[in-house]
Amino acid sequence: MPKKIRQTIGYLQTLDTNMCLMFNRSSEYDVIKLFFKIISRLGDGIIWYALMIALLIFDGLNAIEPMSHMIFFGGTGTLIYKWLKHKISRPRPYKVNQTIQIQGRILDQFSFPSGHTLHAVIFTLICSSYYPLLFPCLLILTFLIGLSRVILGLHYPSDVLMGALIGIAVAWTSQYIFPLIIETIG
Repeated sequence: MPKKIRQTIGYLQTLDTNMCLMFNRSSEYDVIKLFFKIISRLGDGIIWYALMIALLIFDGLNAIEPMSHMIFFGGTGTLIYKWLKHKISRPRPYKVNQTIQIQGRILDQFSFPSGHTLHAVIFTLICSSYYPLLFPCLLILTFLIGLSRVILGLHYPSDVLMGALIGIAVAWTSQYIFPLIIETIG
């Protein structure tokens, strides 16, 4: 690998670690740590299940299509991120740098990409395509979920960024594929 590329990669890794340290330091304050632990826990899936139940309650049978869309492509996101996690096998930040304090619950051993962020983006974008008025609230929640993963020492900022980009790609692609699935079934 050429020297310039190695230097650039080294610089980006240092920047990623320094940003992780900076965000993680804020978890020293109990109120911040508690808030982001709750946000992160919601991102485990609780909030997305609750959202789908709320859609059913408030929109009845009209919610079946958006729910099916979210479930199918949420599952697709799971397959993608699990494959990437095991293929790349990037250790979590607290395992590499002892200064980074783990403040949350880990669901698996690898860091890249952030599955919480990936799913938050997928659910937010798909749900918002059916219910645009929910977009501002879901966007804020998605941002907080991604931020929680770094603050709690579970992910690097680049893990969250790539989780978001993959989530965008899956949600965008789903807008073309899901109608074909519905057409095939119906």
